[in-house]
Amino acid sequence: MLADIELPTDSWPATEFGAHIRSAALGTQVNAWLEHADGVRTAMDWRRWCSRPDDADGSVLTRVEGTTLDVGCGPGRLTVALTARGHAVLGIDVTPGEGRWDTVLLIDGNVGIGGDPVALLRRVWQLLAPTGCALIELEPPATAGHVGPARIRRADGVVTSWFPWARVPIGTIGGIAGVAGFVTRESWCVDGRCFTALEPAPRR
Repeated sequence: MLADIELPTDSWPATEFGAHIRSAALGTQVNAWLEHADGVRTAMDWRRWCSRPDDADGSVLTRVEGTTLDVGCGPGRLTVALTARGHAVLGIDVTPGEGRWDTVLLIDGNVGIGGDPVALLRRVWQLLAPTGCALIELEPPATAGHVGPARIRRADGVVTSWFPWARVPIGTIGGIAGVAGFVTRESWCVDGRCFTALEPAPRR
Protein backbone atom coordinates (compact mmCIF):
# COMPACT_ATOMS: atom_id res chain seq x y z
CA MET A 1 0.00 0.00 0.00
CA LEU A 2 2.56 2.56 1.10
CA ALA A 3 5.00 1.35 -1.53
CA ASP A 4 2.69 2.84 -4.16
CA ILE A 5 1.44 5.84 -2.12
CA GLU A 6 -2.11 4.82 -2.87
CA LEU A 7 -5.05 5.48 -0.58
CA PRO A 8 -5.77 1.94 0.68
CA THR A 9 -9.06 0.83 -0.82
CA ASP A 10 -9.20 -2.19 1.48
CA SER A 11 -9.09 -0.12 4.68
CA TRP A 12 -9.89 3.47 3.71
CA PRO A 13 -13.61 4.21 3.16
CA ALA A 14 -12.94 5.77 -0.22
CA THR A 15 -16.49 5.67 -1.54
CA GLU A 16 -18.01 7.05 1.67
CA PHE A 17 -15.29 9.69 2.03
CA GLY A 18 -15.75 10.81 -1.57
CA ALA A 19 -19.49 11.08 -1.02
CA HIS A 20 -18.91 13.37 1.96
CA ILE A 21 -16.57 15.57 -0.11
CA ARG A 22 -19.06 15.79 -2.99
CA SER A 23 -21.83 16.64 -0.53
CA ALA A 24 -19.75 19.47 0.88
CA ALA A 25 -18.83 20.76 -2.56
CA LEU A 26 -22.50 20.88 -3.50
CA GLY A 27 -23.40 22.87 -0.41
CA THR A 28 -25.18 20.04 1.43
CA GLN A 29 -22.46 19.74 4.05
CA VAL A 30 -23.12 17.82 7.25
CA ASN A 31 -20.99 17.99 10.35
CA ALA A 32 -18.59 15.06 10.73
CA TRP A 33 -15.74 13.93 12.95
CA LEU A 34 -12.76 11.61 12.64
CA GLU A 35 -13.34 9.32 15.60
CA HIS A 36 -10.26 7.58 16.99
CA ALA A 37 -10.29 4.30 18.87
CA ASP A 38 -8.92 6.05 21.98
CA GLY A 39 -12.10 8.12 22.18
CA VAL A 40 -10.72 11.39 20.76
CA ARG A 41 -12.83 13.04 18.04
CA THR A 42 -11.36 15.48 15.50
CA ALA A 43 -13.69 17.79 13.56
CA MET A 44 -13.53 17.30 9.78
CA ASP A 45 -13.72 20.70 8.11
CA TRP A 46 -15.33 19.83 4.79
CA ARG A 47 -16.13 23.45 4.01
CA ARG A 48 -12.47 24.49 4.32
CA TRP A 49 -11.30 21.54 2.21
CA CYS A 50 -13.68 22.57 -0.58
CA SER A 51 -12.92 26.31 -0.39
CA ARG A 52 -10.07 28.49 -1.56
CA PRO A 53 -6.84 28.16 0.49
CA ASP A 54 -6.93 30.17 3.73
CA ASP A 55 -4.08 32.04 5.45
CA ALA A 56 -2.76 28.89 7.10
CA ASP A 57 -2.70 27.11 3.74
CA GLY A 58 -1.01 30.17 2.28
CA SER A 59 1.82 29.83 4.80
CA VAL A 60 2.51 26.41 3.30
CA LEU A 61 2.10 27.45 -0.33
CA THR A 62 4.70 30.21 0.01
CA ARG A 63 7.24 27.56 1.07
CA VAL A 64 6.64 25.28 -1.92
CA GLU A 65 9.51 24.96 -4.40
CA GLY A 66 9.46 23.47 -7.89
CA THR A 67 7.56 20.32 -8.86
CA THR A 68 5.11 19.28 -6.16
CA LEU A 69 3.34 16.09 -5.10
CA ASP A 70 0.15 16.67 -3.07
CA VAL A 71 -0.49 13.39 -1.22
CA GLY A 72 -4.12 12.77 -0.25
CA CYS A 73 -5.19 15.96 -2.01
CA GLY A 74 -8.95 15.55 -1.51
CA PRO A 75 -10.91 18.08 -3.60
CA GLY A 76 -7.57 19.54 -4.74
CA ARG A 77 -7.66 23.12 -3.41
CA LEU A 78 -3.87 23.21 -2.91
CA THR A 79 -3.19 21.45 -6.20
CA VAL A 80 -5.27 24.07 -8.04
CA ALA A 81 -3.67 26.96 -6.15
CA LEU A 82 -0.15 25.76 -6.89
CA THR A 83 -0.96 25.24 -10.55
CA ALA A 84 -2.20 28.84 -10.70
CA ARG A 85 1.13 29.91 -9.23
CA GLY A 86 2.98 28.17 -12.06
CA HIS A 87 4.11 25.01 -10.28
CA ALA A 88 4.05 21.60 -11.92
CA VAL A 89 1.90 19.78 -9.37
CA LEU A 90 0.22 16.38 -9.10
CA GLY A 91 -2.52 15.54 -6.62
CA ILE A 92 -2.34 11.78 -6.26
CA ASP A 93 -4.17 8.53 -5.83
CA VAL A 94 -1.68 6.93 -8.26
CA THR A 95 1.96 5.94 -8.24
CA PRO A 96 4.26 8.96 -8.87
CA GLY A 97 7.85 9.07 -10.04
CA GLU A 98 10.56 8.44 -7.46
CA GLY A 99 13.40 10.74 -6.48
CA ARG A 100 12.39 13.72 -8.59
CA TRP A 101 9.83 15.76 -6.63
CA ASP A 102 10.94 19.11 -5.22
CA THR A 103 8.05 19.33 -2.73
CA VAL A 104 5.67 16.78 -1.21
CA LEU A 105 2.57 17.99 0.67
CA LEU A 106 0.89 16.07 3.51
CA ILE A 107 -1.79 18.55 4.64
CA ASP A 108 -5.12 18.19 6.51
CA GLY A 109 -3.86 15.33 8.69
CA ASN A 110 -2.74 13.15 5.79
CA VAL A 111 0.45 12.20 7.62
CA GLY A 112 -1.93 9.81 9.41
CA ILE A 113 -2.73 7.81 6.25
CA GLY A 114 -2.22 4.10 6.82
CA GLY A 115 -1.60 4.43 10.57
CA ASP A 116 2.21 4.32 10.23
CA PRO A 117 3.79 7.79 9.95
CA VAL A 118 7.35 6.41 9.82
CA ALA A 119 6.54 4.12 6.89
CA LEU A 120 4.70 6.91 5.07
CA LEU A 121 7.56 9.37 5.56
CA ARG A 122 10.09 6.78 4.41
CA ARG A 123 8.11 6.48 1.21
CA VAL A 124 7.98 10.28 0.89
CA TRP A 125 11.78 10.30 1.34
CA GLN A 126 12.06 7.98 -1.67
CA LEU A 127 9.82 10.23 -3.74
CA LEU A 128 11.68 13.47 -2.99
CA ALA A 129 14.68 14.76 -4.87
CA PRO A 130 17.81 14.94 -2.66
CA THR A 131 17.30 18.70 -2.27
CA GLY A 132 13.51 18.45 -1.87
CA CYS A 133 11.24 19.31 1.04
CA ALA A 134 8.19 17.70 2.67
CA LEU A 135 5.62 20.20 4.00
CA ILE A 136 3.44 18.49 6.60
CA GLU A 137 0.46 19.56 8.71
CA LEU A 138 0.52 18.20 12.26
CA GLU A 139 -1.69 18.31 15.33
CA PRO A 140 -1.24 21.23 17.80
CA PRO A 141 1.23 20.73 20.68
CA ALA A 142 -1.41 19.92 23.32
CA THR A 143 -2.88 17.06 21.24
CA ALA A 144 -2.14 13.50 22.38
CA GLY A 145 -0.56 11.31 19.73
CA HIS A 146 -2.29 8.09 18.77
CA VAL A 147 -1.83 5.22 16.31
CA GLY A 148 -4.80 2.93 15.78
CA PRO A 149 -8.20 2.54 14.16
CA ALA A 150 -10.32 5.57 13.30
CA ARG A 151 -13.65 6.12 11.57
CA ILE A 152 -15.78 8.99 10.32
CA ARG A 153 -18.94 9.79 12.28
CA ARG A 154 -21.43 12.28 10.83
CA ALA A 155 -23.94 14.30 12.79
CA ASP A 156 -26.77 12.60 10.91
CA GLY A 157 -25.73 9.21 12.35
CA VAL A 158 -23.77 7.81 9.40
CA VAL A 159 -20.62 5.98 10.57
CA THR A 160 -17.93 4.48 8.32
CA SER A 161 -15.99 1.29 8.93
CA TRP A 162 -12.75 1.51 10.93
CA PHE A 163 -9.52 2.22 9.05
CA PRO A 164 -5.86 2.60 10.16
CA TRP A 165 -4.89 6.16 11.08
CA ALA A 166 -2.37 8.12 13.13
CA ARG A 167 -2.61 11.40 15.04
CA VAL A 168 0.80 13.13 15.11
CA PRO A 169 1.36 16.21 17.34
CA ILE A 170 3.96 18.70 16.20
CA GLY A 171 6.11 18.07 19.27
CA THR A 172 6.70 14.44 18.26
CA ILE A 173 7.61 14.89 14.61
CA GLY A 174 11.36 15.27 15.22
CA GLY A 175 11.82 11.70 16.35
CA ILE A 176 9.49 10.26 13.72
CA ALA A 177 11.18 12.26 10.97
CA GLY A 178 14.64 11.23 12.12
CA VAL A 179 13.81 7.53 11.94
CA ALA A 180 12.36 8.08 8.45
CA GLY A 181 15.50 9.82 7.19
CA PHE A 182 14.57 13.49 7.55
CA VAL A 183 15.82 16.53 9.40
CA THR A 184 13.57 19.43 10.40
CA ARG A 185 14.04 22.70 8.51
CA GLU A 186 11.40 24.72 10.40
CA SER A 187 8.07 24.44 12.21
CA TRP A 188 5.32 27.05 12.56
CA CYS A 189 1.65 27.54 13.48
CA VAL A 190 -0.97 29.80 11.84
CA ASP A 191 -4.55 30.25 13.07
CA GLY A 192 -4.33 27.19 15.31
CA ARG A 193 -2.93 24.92 12.58
CA CYS A 194 0.65 23.64 12.83
CA PHE A 195 3.14 22.67 10.13
CA THR A 196 6.69 21.48 9.68
CA ALA A 197 9.13 21.46 6.78
CA LEU A 198 11.35 18.37 6.53
CA GLU A 199 14.45 17.88 4.40
CA PRO A 200 15.93 14.51 3.46
CA ALA A 201 19.01 13.67 5.49
CA PRO A 202 22.12 13.18 3.31
CA ARG A 203 21.77 10.05 1.22
CA ARG A 204 24.38 7.37 1.69
